Amino acid sequence: MKTPEHTRGGDTIAMCFVREALHDAMQRGVDIGAILGAAGIPVGLLHQDQARVSPESYGRVWHGVAERTGDEFFGMDAHPVRYGSFALACRCAMGAKNLEQALRRIMRFYGGVMDDMQPSIERLPHGEAAFRLNERPGAQRLFAHGTILVIFFGVACWLVGRRIPILRAEFSPEAPDSPEEYRLLFGQKIRFGADRTALVFEERFLDLPVVQNEETLQRFLRGAPTNFLVKYRDQDSAAARVRKVLRGTDASAWPDLPDMARKLRLAERTLIRRLAMEGEPFQAIKDTLRRDLSISLLSDSGLSVSEIAARAGFAEPSAFHRAFRKWTGASPGAYRATLPE
Repeated sequence: MKTPEHTRGGDTIAMCFVREALHDAMQRGVDIGAILGAAGIPVGLLHQDQARVSPESYGRVWHGVAERTGDEFFGMDAHPVRYGSFALACRCAMGAKNLEQALRRIMRFYGGVMDDMQPSIERLPHGEAAFRLNERPGAQRLFAHGTILVIFFGVACWLVGRRIPILRAEFSPEAPDSPEEYRLLFGQKIRFGADRTALVFEERFLDLPVVQNEETLQRFLRGAPTNFLVKYRDQDSAAARVRKVLRGTDASAWPDLPDMARKLRLAERTLIRRLAMEGEPFQAIKDTLRRDLSISLLSDSGLSVSEIAARAGFAEPSAFHRAFRKWTGASPGAYRATLPE
């Protein structure tokens, strides 16, 4: 059986992002247990660094925090971004003649509701363009910068109906303890400690027509933010090409490294070198895809734990149990028991 199309390698969210999203709510004394319970995330996993959650669970956390605090930006700006602002901002883009006009409308909206961070869109030399963040002096969390860029990048891709390749990403905050999570979101060409935060792409995309309308907007808003958190990740890297092959193959019959290189028409050394440059070894990609497939099947299927272990390519259920506990901090049964009905 092929890996379900919605279960892409790397398509889970690190627990560190869940903690970041909850940070301000915890400071306010909000019932975090209720938010996590509604999202199907065991409270005990919150401080398990190795734990992962599905995009759907993270989306529920996003909405849960916004509903209980009245702030869609998790308390990271001096001025609360009121619940419902994202929907209003997206509506501003309807009827725009091209992506640039749509983005300028959205950024003008957010510029009016945020105090500390002002987004802008700029055309640069050499055929490039960038989302930029202009911030007031003071230490801003890296998570705040990443969240804004994820929102604008996701909306931009949706507006034109295609992924916009990221040329590079620059963040003014220093590197986090786990920079690989940001590379998953923004690609391998990423720099921390830059003068300004920016997401750079080809200028020509600003001239693409907006292909969405009020009808498609309603569907988009019903699925947000889950529908853009991982959908537009880079699909052209060597690691992405490896994942595409693995997703189309039964996990019990996944190719080894030499076979994968032949399928991609690359020398084995070339594939190893490219994956090393991207920071994603071949075995790590397979482990990540097994992890995300397992989480998806536990969340969205009625299969038994033994059946899921077999689907994920484990010869023995005991090996699956050990691996799953390492991935998430919980046993498969305990993880499934916390999921909402």
